[in-house]
Amino acid sequence: MTEVASRPRAEWPSSMQSLLTTIVIAVFVIVFVVQAFQIPSESMENTLLIGDYLLVDKLRYGGGGTWNYLMPYRPVHRGDIIVFRYPLNPTQHFVKRVVGVPGDRVRLIDRQVYVNGTSLRENYVVHSSVVHDVFRDEFPRLNLPVPGLDGAWWLQMKKLVEDGQLIVPQGSYFVLGDNRDESSDSRYWGFVPRENIIGRPLLIYWSLRSIDEDMQVASTPGDKLYHFAYAVSHLFRITRWDRTFRLVN
Repeated sequence: MTEVASRPRAEWPSSMQSLLTTIVIAVFVIVFVVQAFQIPSESMENTLLIGDYLLVDKLRYGGGGTWNYLMPYRPVHRGDIIVFRYPLNPTQHFVKRVVGVPGDRVRLIDRQVYVNGTSLRENYVVHSSVVHDVFRDEFPRLNLPVPGLDGAWWLQMKKLVEDGQLIVPQGSYFVLGDNRDESSDSRYWGFVPRENIIGRPLLIYWSLRSIDEDMQVASTPGDKLYHFAYAVSHLFRITRWDRTFRLVN
């Protein structure tokens, strides 16, 4: 009797150890390897849509120091999609595409991006507006302040433009949204510092259509509980199955 009764006590430390090991591994993965993000805006359409849930590879670019020689890190390349801390409010996370790396000379002419005098082939870009915006589409423009333009960036930009081209300084990156006409990006608030970069989107592990789109009605603040119940009961229907488990390129 004594031996049988004491067995649960003997197994308790082992079970606790397994639980703690699982927690430590999970925390390590979340902190150092991958992190989950949700796309909240249309600025990266059609590459990333509102309602896409991403796993972000935090190991891709490393963090400098000795680890860069031991791990398969690589530099940030032009054309990479990155997740980063918004320079004007580091508590927010943005996702954009890198257009200019340190030393590049960037300009837009009639919406076409030129880097170091060569036009970029960007088959992923979407233009959703028929209106020609001089600041947005003919960037950089030093004589045309516009709504949404950060004042400090406006002053900094004037010092970095030569021959109509914006020079990307060391340790910084120039980023744009793929939905070029509906994106708050480096044109309006400046460069992304290297230390602000978290990683790159690796996988869309889930994607949901807008509930309002599915219901074909506009939401109001009082509808939150009803919308939650609708989402739970129609989860299979509002999931974008064609985007789920899709690699991000």
